Amino acid sequence: MDINDLRALTTVLSFAVFIGILVWAFSKRNKQDFEEAARLPLDLDEGPTPSQRN
Repeated sequence: MDINDLRALTTVLSFAVFIGILVWAFSKRNKQDFEEAARLPLDLDEGPTPSQRN
């Protein structure tokens, strides 16, 4: 095995991981969790008003 075989193997493994992340990110099973995470900044209470800060 020479360096070019190692480079090809690394490329194929990286591509497989990329495809795995895409499948995970766009799976319908995770849709509800991602929608909740997207709404999280809007659902948080606002911080103290400027008059309440020291």
